[in-house]
Amino acid sequence: MTTRRPFVLGLTGSIGMGKSTVAAMFAEAGVPVFDADAEVRRLQGPGGVLLPKIEAAFPGTTGAAGVDRQLLGAAVFGDDAALARLEGIVHPAVRASRAAFLEAHGADPLVVFDIPLLFETGGVTDVDAVAVVSAPADVQRARVLARPGMTPEKLAAILARQMPDADKRARADHLIDTGTSHEETRAAVRALVEKLTGPLASPPLAGA
Repeated sequence: MTTRRPFVLGLTGSIGMGKSTVAAMFAEAGVPVFDADAEVRRLQGPGGVLLPKIEAAFPGTTGAAGVDRQLLGAAVFGDDAALARLEGIVHPAVRASRAAFLEAHGADPLVVFDIPLLFETGGVTDVDAVAVVSAPADVQRARVLARPGMTPEKLAAILARQMPDADKRARADHLIDTGTSHEETRAAVRALVEKLTGPLASPPLAGA
């Protein structure tokens, strides 16, 4: 007998490209979405399971309210070794949460893994296809610099740690343009959902 599991679509895109907006559009279309950033916030929030490990590695960066994101950010900013230590704590926990999410939605034809650093962290091996959210560079820059506390220097540092948009686009199975109107982007998302939830779209798993 052959069973099926959901088709797993990895959703990614560089900062300011509109990925969160697109993820919300998938959710509106009835597709379960695993939000990696939201899961990290939960794991690092009040009572989060990662707090003891983070506190041990970066003393003084956690408290009753969870991780102090500003202090933790300052502890790892510009320090590759410190960032690697933090990622070594966070990434395995997020992968475990993602596996549980997939199991919980085993009956759905399609699920989305919303992972900002999908390519950079090797998460692409865990998905069946990748959708890259993109917009023109000037639109991206304007969006990011409009955020509170953002500076051109911070943006440059963030972009230096992300795969260039052109490379992501080249590796994408599907492109979602957010440089257009919300209506056009939403229509593109719905069309992709319909394409990926067809009768032959979900990858089979052989079983007895």
